[in-house]
Amino acid sequence: MSTINHQIVLASRPKGEVTPDNFRLVEAQLPPLAEGQVRVRNHYLSLDPYMRGRMNDSKSYAASQPLDEVMIGGTVGEVVESRNANFAAGDKVVGMGGWQEYFTVDGGQRGVLSKVDTTHIPLSAYLGAVGMPGVTAWYGLMKIINPKAGETVVVSAASGAVGSVVGQLAKARGARAVGLAGGADKCRYVVEELGFDACIDYKQHADLKSLSAALKAECPNGIDGYFENVGGMILDAVLLRANAFSRIAMCGMISGYNGEPIPLTYPQLILTNRMKVEGFIVSEHMEVWPEALKELGGLVASAKLKFRESVAQGIASAPEAFMGLLKGRNFGKQLVKLV
Repeated sequence: MSTINHQIVLASRPKGEVTPDNFRLVEAQLPPLAEGQVRVRNHYLSLDPYMRGRMNDSKSYAASQPLDEVMIGGTVGEVVESRNANFAAGDKVVGMGGWQEYFTVDGGQRGVLSKVDTTHIPLSAYLGAVGMPGVTAWYGLMKIINPKAGETVVVSAASGAVGSVVGQLAKARGARAVGLAGGADKCRYVVEELGFDACIDYKQHADLKSLSAALKAECPNGIDGYFENVGGMILDAVLLRANAFSRIAMCGMISGYNGEPIPLTYPQLILTNRMKVEGFIVSEHMEVWPEALKELGGLVASAKLKFRESVAQGIASAPEAFMGLLKGRNFGKQLVKLV
């Protein structure tokens, strides 16, 4: 086992768009394990849009990423050394290991490291469909939108790690699923592979009138539930087509992650249509994780829930892959493979 740990730290806070200069690759010596500690060799690192908000030094739902410290992020890997009775070398685990090759943690801290079974579920899936993104999709759909059979559910960023799960779960509950994604390839995947009823390529619509017309064509009975990942013109278009008593799960607003304001064109429609609009952070609802993960794991293990991954190679590739994620260059869940 190597005694050197390669890490990516936050070197500076972005001013607008993220740049490579905001990160720094460093080497750190691995210290001897203390009693109760566990050392994990990270196999995959998760890249997620929420990380962009944490790079800012501003008030948000989570603490800012400290400067000159390892970038925060979910990881899956294998225990390579343990001085904790609950973990043994060879155990496959998921945790918040950060942007680094090795992760050393007190194995007695509740919830920081969990063993996972890779017999029927790929290790990487525990960072996607059977991990935080999957539970995010499950919570927003089940607890906020709560679709009934025959209703129409729309989801933005439909080919991504969260959106792809939302549509498949909605279909499994008898709803009509309509996605929005960027590009013909992504839209084709959403319909032909994931089983959505339709997918709109938002890049083909330059203005609100055009996008609203496309939504009207694909949602002839209006929109009953909307899972929001993007904001901006897409949210405006959805509001124009929303039914009375429709529900919006506000998960992400990637169109404003660089600090831009996101004005609403017709906010009065929320009142007119008596809409429920609820923002949520999935880490604040840990009580639903066991139920959600049980369903998601069963669906993935039986190949009833499909997912796709974009995989960058090596720790040094993480910043570029992350910047690509923020611009929609990824296709499915964005990962960095470290082993």
